[in-house]
Amino acid sequence: MLADPSSDREALPVELVDDTGAAIGTCSVADAHRPPGTLHRAFSVLLFDRAGRVLIQQRAAVKTRFPLQWANTCCGHPAPGQPVVEAAAIRLGEELGLAAELTEVGAFSYRAGDESTGRVEHEYDHVLIGVIDAAPRPDPAEVGSWAWVSPLSLREDLAATPGKYTPWLAEVLEIAERAHLAAQA
Repeated sequence: MLADPSSDREALPVELVDDTGAAIGTCSVADAHRPPGTLHRAFSVLLFDRAGRVLIQQRAAVKTRFPLQWANTCCGHPAPGQPVVEAAAIRLGEELGLAAELTEVGAFSYRAGDESTGRVEHEYDHVLIGVIDAAPRPDPAEVGSWAWVSPLSLREDLAATPGKYTPWLAEVLEIAERAHLAAQA
């Protein structure tokens, strides 16, 4: 499914949160990402295949934050009051044409400025995982490229060339891989 090019994702509302993740208000995506950034709810999905590899994507060149950098399978913002798992499943379909059973496995907060766009991510990020053995059908307005990679290779490349990757990917990988390995044990 391709994203509707007439929709302006920057105008959509996000849920503002405090340091514990409790909702405290709303604002637009664009307003939340203006410097210095306002803490808001987000999610990051990382899918595994049966061989234990993870699906990563290179963000499209038109992205307003961290364009052309490699990231987890998909990410986004739930609407205020929307369950995170529901929002993540919808976004997974929109960005990559995939459906998977998703499980929330942790959350963390971070702040990162994007020098190329001047925008700031300040997110309370819920991490979700799933297992799938299907090829993505990405929306080119969202995804520049994609790859299945081993977590070890990804960690090594993150350490060697961190500028290729979004600032949240290392923490997402750590939380997701720990949960995936525990579920396999």
